[in-house]
Amino acid sequence: MSAFSDMQDLLADFLTEAADLLDDVDIGLVELEQRPHDTGLLNQVFRGFHTVKGGAGFLEATPLVELCHRGENLLDQLRSGALRVTPEIMDVILAATGEVRRMFAEMERGAMPEPAPEALLRALEAAAKGESFDARSLRGTEAGRGQEGTAEVETAAPAKPQPPGQAAGEPDWLGYYRAAFGEPPGLSSATTAPAQEQAQAPRESGAPASKPYRPEMLSPSGGAQGAAAKDSTIRVDTARFDQILNLSGEIGLTKNRLSCLRDTLLGGRRDEAVAETLDAVFSQLDTLVSDLQSAVMMARMQPVGRVFQKYSRLARDLARQLGKDVELIITGGETEVDKTILDELNDPLVHLIRNAVDHGIETMVERRSVGKPARGTVHLSARQTGDSIVVEVSDDGRGMDPEVIRRKAVEKGVIGAEEAAVLDHAHCLQLIFLPGFSTRSEVSDLSGRGVGMDVVKTNIEKLKGQIDIHSSPGMGSRIVISLPLTLAILPVLMLKLLDQPYAIPLSVVREIIPLRQEDIHQVGHGQALSLRGEVLPVFDLAALLGREREQPPSLAVVLAHGERQLVLGVDGFIGQDEVMIKPLEGIHPRGVAGATLSGDGTLVLVLEMKQLLEGVF
Repeated sequence: MSAFSDMQDLLADFLTEAADLLDDVDIGLVELEQRPHDTGLLNQVFRGFHTVKGGAGFLEATPLVELCHRGENLLDQLRSGALRVTPEIMDVILAATGEVRRMFAEMERGAMPEPAPEALLRALEAAAKGESFDARSLRGTEAGRGQEGTAEVETAAPAKPQPPGQAAGEPDWLGYYRAAFGEPPGLSSATTAPAQEQAQAPRESGAPASKPYRPEMLSPSGGAQGAAAKDSTIRVDTARFDQILNLSGEIGLTKNRLSCLRDTLLGGRRDEAVAETLDAVFSQLDTLVSDLQSAVMMARMQPVGRVFQKYSRLARDLARQLGKDVELIITGGETEVDKTILDELNDPLVHLIRNAVDHGIETMVERRSVGKPARGTVHLSARQTGDSIVVEVSDDGRGMDPEVIRRKAVEKGVIGAEEAAVLDHAHCLQLIFLPGFSTRSEVSDLSGRGVGMDVVKTNIEKLKGQIDIHSSPGMGSRIVISLPLTLAILPVLMLKLLDQPYAIPLSVVREIIPLRQEDIHQVGHGQALSLRGEVLPVFDLAALLGREREQPPSLAVVLAHGERQLVLGVDGFIGQDEVMIKPLEGIHPRGVAGATLSGDGTLVLVLEMKQLLEGVF
């Protein structure tokens, strides 16, 4: 039974408000260490502790009240001037906020929080009295989070058995539709029986596989039941909600006009005036729906600053643990990005900031010896460029030596000596993204396992982004991440293969060309053609998807794949579109990012070209 069963609503409100207050307290504490004489900032931190303590007291969460009370006492001594801000005092206060966060998590699960460690309580009391205490035993709990290898890379699920009656090599269209859009409560017997007979026929007679799946194969009365959405919250400006409400009202009025026009048409009136009015109403509806879509997308946009500010604590704790002096400078916090991308960006940024502090910034002695300020700087910035957001993590540390990276990559066995010898400096830097690469010879709590940067790159590419690195020995490093503003709507090129529509991201499309078989030549184990003097490999999309065809493709699309280009053979093109991708819940077909529906209701698979070309290009 929950310890807060009779006050669940109060608990939820408290945790939401208190978590925001605690974020502000953490940010304020890191800033206070830089500006120890800022009384306004100190008062703000004190008020945060006091408010959390008051809410915890109302909920009778005694362990949390006790911890906050001792933190208050210490902060009160700082406010009165009896004590001054020191790194050691900041260590113990930040350790207290870490414990408060741990207690929040326990309360969220409905449990009364466990008391704070006695060592922490004694340290808070000793600090408030001006007595000595051991801050080292309290340090590093926050810095140790988000270590290398904590981020998970999604792996493909084991292949599922082939459905009965499905021809070999033919996709399970019905299964894909169910996975993406759910299934109606039931199929009508008139629909199910013929479908089962049709499914068995190819297996018995060797007839061609069934046609691509369309919604009309299901009972028309059913409604799709999608997978349960993840529970999440988002902050939205009320002005944006007002805009959505106004647009919804206008769409309702337009729907009423369409109802009147329908009655007019059913009454037998079909003159030119009615047709013109119908065109005007449809045009208005199209505009309103587009505006509503844009308004909803804007409601999902969140400023990156709220998340970025949390990394100040991470950088500060890690620097203290390593005996370094590091300042994290954040710019562009007002830049907005889709909440999904912001959430998924957290793990890569944690790793990059940890790398900058651990690997990039030198010790204070090393920096002074080369004429640098003792305090190192890590710069985290964000900016919008067109339809993309660019995030940069840079430092003024030791930088990376391409020759050292080349040598370490060969020593670790992540690349062969001959292949490494022909790499230029830019490509040498890219070696840090290979699995198993690390410049550390010994494994520590922070690094050396060779797991991390490859996960960062994989996660960025999952977000349809790209990551680049620039570095000069002795001058520091700069890592640039480019991401789309949103993943909800994806511009795609719709194409046809064996009468089935597919979609590929428009961002990788370079051009469309005719594909003549006489222009294709055998080169080694593959095919290639010459396009304006450049030799490009040729792949048949049907072969990549494991589907059989009788006639070779007559059209092709030139795609960008990393720094190279390739030619992909297809049967036809439908045009450009902007689609909303639905994941295939429970199944992970190779090279498929998700699914959408075309205008006529046909299932369209959205392809993930990087995965589809893995191992062949």
